[in-house]
Amino acid sequence: MNEHRYFMVNKPVNMVSQFVSSHSVNLLSRLPFNFPEGTHAIGRLDQNSEGLLLLTTNKKVTRLLFQGAVPHKRIYLVQVKNKVTATTVQKLAQGIEISATYGNSFTTTPCVVELVEKPLNLFEAVKPLHENVISSWLLISLTEGKFHQVRKMVAAVNHKCLRLIRVSIEDLLLGTMQPGEVVEVNEQYFFEKLKL
Repeated sequence: MNEHRYFMVNKPVNMVSQFVSSHSVNLLSRLPFNFPEGTHAIGRLDQNSEGLLLLTTNKKVTRLLFQGAVPHKRIYLVQVKNKVTATTVQKLAQGIEISATYGNSFTTTPCVVELVEKPLNLFEAVKPLHENVISSWLLISLTEGKFHQVRKMVAAVNHKCLRLIRVSIEDLLLGTMQPGEVVEVNEQYFFEKLKL
């Protein structure tokens, strides 16, 4: 039996987290890498989000990572429109009510939120902001991931999400990976860094 394979991808913006779709969208199969049959994404990043996406041929990993007894940490670098205050950071960190499916609402679990300087060596956005646009950068560390949760969280405190980059999942880090870059890692390293 073939051994499973594990990949880290810096998913570019305007790409969906899947290999096939009935819609005309930019797919993972466009990445310059020959993925083995049966490769799939572990979790997702929406089309407008970028950053660390994990792929594998091992179907058990998604269950281990997202449905296990211990929640796993994901960290996002988020650029939002306008200046964010310390009060807003505190509101986000304490847990905030966001919309959920079927018209319901959901209160997010308390999380770690930091106001940060614009990161150095950050890849330019696909659509750079006009020089007069004021924005702030947040680092948000979550252990849950409801549908579009980070975007909904910042919207709930009246800030538009301009850019959303996943920089880590547990101890697997995006680091200096270029947009569209794929790095294959061995199983032991993968499981160790994800604390599985």
